[in-house]
Amino acid sequence: MQSAPGSVAVPDYRAGTWKADPAHSEIAFSVRHLMISKVRGRFTGFDVTIVTSEDPMGSSATATIDLASVDTGNETRDNHLRSAEFLDVEKHPTMSYRSTGIRRADDGWIVDGDLTLHGVTRAVPLTVEMNGFAADPWGGQRAGFSASAQVNRRDFGVGPTVAADGGGVALGEKVSITLEIQAVLQEQLPPPV
Repeated sequence: MQSAPGSVAVPDYRAGTWKADPAHSEIAFSVRHLMISKVRGRFTGFDVTIVTSEDPMGSSATATIDLASVDTGNETRDNHLRSAEFLDVEKHPTMSYRSTGIRRADDGWIVDGDLTLHGVTRAVPLTVEMNGFAADPWGGQRAGFSASAQVNRRDFGVGPTVAADGGGVALGEKVSITLEIQAVLQEQLPPPV
């Protein structure tokens, strides 16, 4: 077990550089539609790097998401989301996240960081759970992380606000983001001297 001042022990914690395994990871979102249901989608193209330091509080994460890889299960809707009215992938092909700090919160962690989307950068905290560290059947090491956040799409200038018949809006402004990341150890950091 590894522990750091002001933090709790993390079973089988390992310091190193980790890359998300796309076959076992997901970056997903949901948004209210017509105020009566949620539309869900995901991005299938992404590059996520997590660096766990000997002191978990010194760890960091970066992510780049290919916005053209949006997949809601409906090709017409996906093409509309890629258009200039929403994600505008011609001008802004990616969104990115870079952590700026980590702090403890209840039974998990908060990763503070900056999200850049549609040419706009805003601070977006992620609520993170470390799911564990384990050897895989191929002789490697893996780590699992779950994270969630909520953003207002209008803060990033994404999509119009369209009134729905009978009141409310056709598309909600709050977007819930969830990440399930299974990462593979690329380089183990040496213990401090």
